[in-house]
Amino acid sequence: MTFPPKVEDVLRGVEVKAAVSKEGKKVLNVETQVFLSCLHRNFNERRLELLKQRDEFVKRIDEGEVLPNFLAETKYIREDRNWRGPSLGKGLEERKVEITGPVHEKKMVINGLNSKVSAYMADFEDSLSPTWNNLMNGQVNLYEAVRKSIEIKGEEGGNKKQYKLNNKEELPTLIVRPRGLHLDEKHVLVDGKAMSGSIFDFGVYFFNNGKETIKQESGPYFYLPKLEHHLEAKLWNDIFNYSQDYIGMKRGSIRATVLIETLPAVFQMDEIIYQLREHSSGLNCGRWDYLFSYMKTFKNDKRFVLPNRSLVNMSVGFMRSYVELLIDTCHKRGVHAMGGMAALIPIKNDKEMNAKAMKSIKEDKLREVLAGHDGTWIAHPGIAPIAYEVFNKYIPGPNQMQHEKKKKREISNFDLLSPFIDEGIISEEGIRLNIRAGIIYSENWLKGVGCVAINYLMEDAATAEVSRLQLHQWVKFNVKTDENKRVDKEYVARLFEEESRKLIESNRANEEVINKAAQYFKEGCVGEKFHKFLTTMLYDEITTVGRSFSESKL
Repeated sequence: MTFPPKVEDVLRGVEVKAAVSKEGKKVLNVETQVFLSCLHRNFNERRLELLKQRDEFVKRIDEGEVLPNFLAETKYIREDRNWRGPSLGKGLEERKVEITGPVHEKKMVINGLNSKVSAYMADFEDSLSPTWNNLMNGQVNLYEAVRKSIEIKGEEGGNKKQYKLNNKEELPTLIVRPRGLHLDEKHVLVDGKAMSGSIFDFGVYFFNNGKETIKQESGPYFYLPKLEHHLEAKLWNDIFNYSQDYIGMKRGSIRATVLIETLPAVFQMDEIIYQLREHSSGLNCGRWDYLFSYMKTFKNDKRFVLPNRSLVNMSVGFMRSYVELLIDTCHKRGVHAMGGMAALIPIKNDKEMNAKAMKSIKEDKLREVLAGHDGTWIAHPGIAPIAYEVFNKYIPGPNQMQHEKKKKREISNFDLLSPFIDEGIISEEGIRLNIRAGIIYSENWLKGVGCVAINYLMEDAATAEVSRLQLHQWVKFNVKTDENKRVDKEYVARLFEEESRKLIESNRANEEVINKAAQYFKEGCVGEKFHKFLTTMLYDEITTVGRSFSESKL
């Protein structure tokens, strides 16, 4: 194939179903659309087939035919200790502290890049509500961020205000997270079919910024979310190779860290690194999505019902086993083992509560570094000093890959699946907390906000999904609370009504969207049909084809 193809051969059948601003045309011009259409036509059918295979596997689990386990056909990959991942990419040698945040607000991107951290993960996924404006603003923001020209000039409170990069020579390494393979982008059609949201996010960013990142002595770096099978990693590897060939970039310039945040993927970590070959930069413990996936996988099995969300932490057996196996796998292959997100954020108006929260964060980061993680995630710049204090103390060099470790225990299928939790309870307050968190998050998502602080915790799609699946399971199996109340649809419906009313009374201006959010979240919890993702339930409400609370005009 000749690269690049002729415009007239590929642009037929491409439709952008939303307005593109003047700034947006910088990143979604004709050349970018040609590239996107090539990616879609070459890889979308494989993506859809892999999603179909996910459903088939879930069906087998639901019917009790199988449990997740290590694959017999790829045993040779796991047992071969001679192969390793690629050399570390420039700017990725040390990743002790990475800050994450959505890309749609310019100020947030500037703050992320001004943070004193190793890397900044710019997010198109769980912390972003994918309205068209958010996506386009995010791509424009990253275009300017890569070129170090991003800034805001204007007035605030009657005073002139400017936000800009503080030190262009010492910025954190930029890593971009596109949406998961299961999400569509309905604003862009190719041959009458919606593009993959993941391919769209990746393609726009890579085509516009890939070569420029190399000039900046970095590279086009990515986080890949919600993979469930090593063949999905192979799909991404093929997309990477095609894309690098397309723009004339050396293969292996891209690096990707895969979030291990689904239960099936934890049994295929060696294989995922192997499939990415020269593009792998490690694995990450996406703890909240992993917990969501665990509950979703066993939604029909009463043996796997979990207690209140706050009690299922990283010290419980199956979560600890997941961490141990990830770290051992990564270091065996010479790639980074990244820790997860502590959802707590600084509490400004209560010194005592803030001290308690910061102590909890420090303990969490200490657990991670002692387990062997090379770095961790934070959601707020104020957490960076705490995280660095811990990681610098125990990692004098850039990472822990070369450290001598005691022989790890063999992690079995049983270790990764057993849900045993001491003193686990389900309480009415736990149910109410899940309902409130889910409604508030859904309300914000409908308004175009993908992450929100609730009770001093940074909630995103992953934590909302944990709340939803817990409610779904508790109702399905009619569990009893510690107050000896039977959890059934009528009981939960009453609590939904009470919590919705409280939220409306505290914010009458948003009554319509709160009711809409409660309707969707309740359906996701106790509806007759099981919904795989809350975000796919809500998506049409924020597109131009549906009702949009966030974008009345495009």
